[in-house]
Amino acid sequence: MAATVEELYRNYGILADAKEDLSKHKDAYQVILDGVKGGPKEKRLAAQFIPKFFSSFPELADAAINAQLDLCEDEDVSIRRQAIKELPRFAAGENLPRVADILTQLLQTDDSAEFNQVSTALISIFKIDAKGTLGGLFSQILQGEDIVRERAIKFLSTKLKTMPDDTMTKEVEDYIFTETKKVLEDVTGEEFVLLVRILSGLKSMQTVSGRQQLVELVVEQAFLEQVLNPTDADSVDRLLQCTRQALPLFSKNVHSTRFVTYFCEFVLPNLSLLTSPVAELDIQLEVLKLLAEMSPYCGDMDKLEVNLNMLFEKLLEFMPLPPEEENGENAANEEPKLQFSYVECLLFSFHQLGKKLPDFLIDKISAEKLKDFKIRLQYFARGLQVYIRQLRVALQGKTGDALKTEENKIKVVALKITNNINVLIKDLFHNPPSYKSTVTLSWKPVQKTEAASIGQKRQSGEDIGATATTKKLPTNLPRRNARQIYNPPSGKYSASIGNFSYEQQGGFRGGRGRGFGGRGNRSRGRIY
Repeated sequence: MAATVEELYRNYGILADAKEDLSKHKDAYQVILDGVKGGPKEKRLAAQFIPKFFSSFPELADAAINAQLDLCEDEDVSIRRQAIKELPRFAAGENLPRVADILTQLLQTDDSAEFNQVSTALISIFKIDAKGTLGGLFSQILQGEDIVRERAIKFLSTKLKTMPDDTMTKEVEDYIFTETKKVLEDVTGEEFVLLVRILSGLKSMQTVSGRQQLVELVVEQAFLEQVLNPTDADSVDRLLQCTRQALPLFSKNVHSTRFVTYFCEFVLPNLSLLTSPVAELDIQLEVLKLLAEMSPYCGDMDKLEVNLNMLFEKLLEFMPLPPEEENGENAANEEPKLQFSYVECLLFSFHQLGKKLPDFLIDKISAEKLKDFKIRLQYFARGLQVYIRQLRVALQGKTGDALKTEENKIKVVALKITNNINVLIKDLFHNPPSYKSTVTLSWKPVQKTEAASIGQKRQSGEDIGATATTKKLPTNLPRRNARQIYNPPSGKYSASIGNFSYEQQGGFRGGRGRGFGGRGNRSRGRIY
């Protein structure tokens, strides 16, 4: 039988006046619990009164929590919000994980104010017992409905970094790492990115050993022990995204060797066969960019000469012989295509790995092949000089807003690419070949040492040309699929300079059933 407003107030008064003898008034508390069966006014009062005396009646704990949960599912949003606001008051002792589990399920609400109320309640009990709250969250991530799982992961990815240090203890971080490893056994691509982000933000993961652990996790997800099927978009997608997540973890102490080896052995030989997981994405360029970014952090490699040779052969494919070669591959083609973006990546990677085997071009390939390579380098260098001059003239005297137009931003990147290639070719023309020069890849921000060397001087287009990589890439970048092509003036060397698309790294395709293993539908209703 539902309690009236008058009965609720009367029984509230009995309990409030009882002070130390509360346990003798079990019947009064039961009347308050019955308030959830009344109308809107009775429900609002019950939502406030039930938690106030909850701790005094342990024998009615289950009934009290269930009554509050009924209010959390009421049709009236104001009643739901009031009930949710009070839920943390039930989070004591063994009840806390259950309350955390309930709040996690309530994250599926589509009402933004209610969602914020749930998030606030979760944060408040997290500060009471972080491990217990995490238990409820991970329980739903592992077993809950898809919408709950998705929002619970996003909650952790956004809120954990805001928690105070005294809450995020080593024990708590260890628990997060252990539970996240369980989740990673069956994830979609988007979930994988968020989970790695969660782990990367933990204090315990900022050490060399912590970063190494993260790399190991990513390696497991990347399936580097399997041969890549280049025509399977999901397999290619998995490899790209795992590599992107691993990239920020690499350093002089945390090596990229396994990824670089895999790219040399299984990706480069199949470069032209790769199936793009994203429409309009230049998959070959994307792969070569990733390889270039990883190559400085490659450690000792078991098959260095073999892999360096594969890189060398792939580089040759993108460095044509001059048309003048009577028997050359381009004898019938007056204007070979110079793909500068591809060559920058391949030449940089070759330059980085070449440091580990400096006699490769001297002792490991034939004299005839070396001669062929130098002819290609020389021809490419001649084309470079033409483009560099044209770009410098186009950018000369331009500063500030003038450099921010789409056309000039493309030209700035083009100039960085051509200057980088020029520096690397000069190194390889040394006798013996040198591997001492350093360049910043055209799509990467300026390194601090470079920035310091040019001081505070405002740069013009001319300055950019002179220093190759002394201006950061623009931050207001267009969408990944907005292809931007720089077409240099016509002339003997005027082939396409390459697609200067500003790739936003990260970003999985949505949709379960694709990506990482395709989790099945685990909807099973609420389990309060």
